[in-house]
Amino acid sequence: MHLVQLLLPVFRNDGSRQPQALFAAVRQELVDRFGGLTAYNRAPAEGLWSDNGGSVARDDIVVYEVMVEDPDRAWWAAYRTELGRRFGQEELVVRAQRVELL
Repeated sequence: MHLVQLLLPVFRNDGSRQPQALFAAVRQELVDRFGGLTAYNRAPAEGLWSDNGGSVARDDIVVYEVMVEDPDRAWWAAYRTELGRRFGQEELVVRAQRVELL
């Protein structure tokens, strides 16, 4: 079993909020494809990283998670690219980790 997490930016690069319709569409797509979803969106997480200029950049993100038996890497790569286009990002983080259900 794998846990796949999508880290989606709350704000656009110009500082305006992403439209709620974008998040609703992603939620529905994931529920339709995988049968469920966990969303961490009440208190957005904070992402920090060093940019090319040496300063620290910051993003507020929401996290969507789905459980899958075996992640289809080609599908996830294409979906990540599509989400990057929709959210106006050069790159989005979509990560998977093996999990064991107890």
